[in-house]
Amino acid sequence: MEKLKKYVSFLRLRFAMGLQYRTAAFAGIATQFAWGFMEIMVFHAFNSSAPDAFPMGFGQLASYIWMQQAFLALFMTWFMENEIFDSIMDGNICYELCRPIDIYDLWFARSVATRTSRALLRCVPILLVAFFLPEPYGMMLPLDITTFVCFLAAMLLAMTVTIATCMLVYMLSFFTVSPQGLKLVFAMTAEILQGTVIPLPFFPPRVQRIMELLPFASMENVPLRIYSGHISGGEAAKAMLLQVFWIVVLITVGKLICRRAMKKVTLQGG
Repeated sequence: MEKLKKYVSFLRLRFAMGLQYRTAAFAGIATQFAWGFMEIMVFHAFNSSAPDAFPMGFGQLASYIWMQQAFLALFMTWFMENEIFDSIMDGNICYELCRPIDIYDLWFARSVATRTSRALLRCVPILLVAFFLPEPYGMMLPLDITTFVCFLAAMLLAMTVTIATCMLVYMLSFFTVSPQGLKLVFAMTAEILQGTVIPLPFFPPRVQRIMELLPFASMENVPLRIYSGHISGGEAAKAMLLQVFWIVVLITVGKLICRRAMKKVTLQGG
């Protein structure tokens, strides 16, 4: 319990620090509104030209896109902290290694705080405006309270999967000369496979079934489709169980890589 208090305290400090960047949040809100409207207009043109080929209701898709923009900071894999990479590259990680803490757990708590603080600053204005947009361009309310509770649980799990996956990139950076290539390949792959660029239902059925088994699909894909009502009941339960599975696997692998990295780490000049 005493050990847990250290990470909770650090999480609270990082969360408070993240709430200070309000100007950056305002700029992000404007960008996310522009991007959300652009995506909806593109899909609206697609729906108008081929409505029979549209795998989701347009209202479901609009809700998916607005929730994606509102909680962008929770799910985006390209959003990783340069300070962590810099500490690995320039040797400043030695200061953190001197502390009586686990480096993996510390960075995990740091990522949770940073992502949630940024999402909190951005989500409220976006959701308020999206709810008042005319149909079918605005957000829908969840089908019922059960759907909303499942969405909240799935969103928490999705954020954990996202952070656990990003932690692998941090840990693998100990074994590279520069993390830039690793970050780029990882972010580009995740953008497609987690449904950021194109929601997974728009892929061919066989490809979609394979993609849904990967850890990337357990990120934003699951909670946003649950909220929009595209998946529910047993299908939603299976998706959430798969999220739990990937959390266990990713954290276990990440800790193993971290343990190996701590044995091999070398600090030059001191």
